[in-house]
Amino acid sequence: MALDPVDYAVISQALLAAAREMGTKLVRSAYSNIVREARDASAAILDPAGNIVAQSEMVPMQLGSMNTTLRACLGFYPAETLTADDFLVNNHPYHGGQHLQDVFIFRPVFVDGELIAFAGSTAHHLDLGGGSAGLNAMASDVYQEGLLLPPLKFSLSRDWNGGMFERLLAANIRVPDLTLGDFNAQFAAKAIGIERIRQLCAKYGAGTVKATMTGLIDYAERQLRAAIRALPDGVYTGEDAGDDLEGKGTPLWVRARVTVQGDEMEIDFAGTCDQVGRNINSPIASTESAVMSCIKGVLIGGDFPFNEGSFRPIRIKVPYGSILNPRPPAPVRARMLPCYRAYDAVMKALAQVVPEQAIASGFDNALITCLARLAGGRYRVCLETSGGGFGASAHRDGADGIAAPLSNTTNSPVEAIDMEFDYFRIVGYALNQDSFGHGAQRGGLGTRRTYEMLKDDVDFSLYGDRFEIVPEGLLGGTAGSLSTAELFRDGKRIDIDLKRGTRLKKGDRVVISTSGGAGYGDPKLRSRESVREDIAQGVISTETAGRVYGLGTERRAE
Repeated sequence: MALDPVDYAVISQALLAAAREMGTKLVRSAYSNIVREARDASAAILDPAGNIVAQSEMVPMQLGSMNTTLRACLGFYPAETLTADDFLVNNHPYHGGQHLQDVFIFRPVFVDGELIAFAGSTAHHLDLGGGSAGLNAMASDVYQEGLLLPPLKFSLSRDWNGGMFERLLAANIRVPDLTLGDFNAQFAAKAIGIERIRQLCAKYGAGTVKATMTGLIDYAERQLRAAIRALPDGVYTGEDAGDDLEGKGTPLWVRARVTVQGDEMEIDFAGTCDQVGRNINSPIASTESAVMSCIKGVLIGGDFPFNEGSFRPIRIKVPYGSILNPRPPAPVRARMLPCYRAYDAVMKALAQVVPEQAIASGFDNALITCLARLAGGRYRVCLETSGGGFGASAHRDGADGIAAPLSNTTNSPVEAIDMEFDYFRIVGYALNQDSFGHGAQRGGLGTRRTYEMLKDDVDFSLYGDRFEIVPEGLLGGTAGSLSTAELFRDGKRIDIDLKRGTRLKKGDRVVISTSGGAGYGDPKLRSRESVREDIAQGVISTETAGRVYGLGTERRAE
């Protein structure tokens, strides 16, 4: 049908606003610090075929695969068999999901008996069972990582609010009050999405709303095709390596071959390392999300919608059995780590053709810490995401101490953590001086966060990258710093591999330092005024400024 341009503009923006409102509702209704404070959650509106129409700008990793996750559900429960009371659930990494902690829930939206759309959401849940209350970094298969929920259909009135699905979850998790609270936040978000779509249909008609959904998808496709068409045809390659977590002395290489032809692009990961026995394998849905996030960021930026149309000009090929497309039952909890290596490999390939639109490597990492304790028969679990330094670009310095590009989460405020947990406290939180790489534009600073245990028997675990391999500079910029995780007991540093988890006692201090971003361009080209400002702000020492830029010693002379 022909759309009135004004109606299209109003309805399309209303759909985007509805998705954003869903995301806001989810976060404001959540119980756990990882969702309520860190905003590790996302929401979207999809059409009846499972095509993404509009998304909240929250966690790019979660958003890019909602179509794959919903279609896996529709393969078992076709759209024409659903009712308004149904909801679909999926967290299975080998059936369209990502890792188990991200549970996707979808509800159909009916208007006058016609299926118009789906309201979808996901949230990272504190605990879904599994081998330990922590991050279970030593899991050797996916079954040890928690409760698997393959594509399933339930009735909201029958199976939730005391029904069998809610009871099944509560019986398999260590923190049911927080986890079920976050599930309810997901349902609240979908209720908002359903109501907003129904309001649009009541005002403009269901046919017009559906046509606008199609038009919005087509618009996103046109924008990306135009951006690809502006690139010279050719083949561009990039590679990046993750830490060797199995002790074999070999970095985990991810290699990308980007082929541009006309208004289409193919990304082939042939040559990427095989899957591993640790939890750093990435399901194909996660890999595709990481690739699409990089392409969107480099080629079209944040002013254009990211939906189903964005996928149409792109072909992604990933070898089966690789770390980016593993065979089951490989564990996948830390799948963000190889996804960041895929992100950086594609970024480096695109930097060869559009260097002014690319950025140097940064923290680019999912460094997650978990502090859990069992007391009085009740578990308490604190999950935190860490920020680091962004890589620099041709136009500006990297951002300091923020989440890496695929997560976009926020830090948990010290005050919020202090109010909620009584078995530890945060006694230090700062930017790390001199942690960035240098260049015409410098990288961003990493962070340092210090935890002190207030009680015995606290189980600490983490996973992350950049402990062994630094982020690389671009076009002459120097590398950023490494991340570190240190344990201090009785004032002395204890040599222990914190990535394998350990039990802490009262008085122990854990210090987590994250990588700074790499620099962009020759450091000799950095303006003297920028260096002086960095010295004044304390982000660079006078010694480093003098050694790298030849500045900083004049203050001593005064």
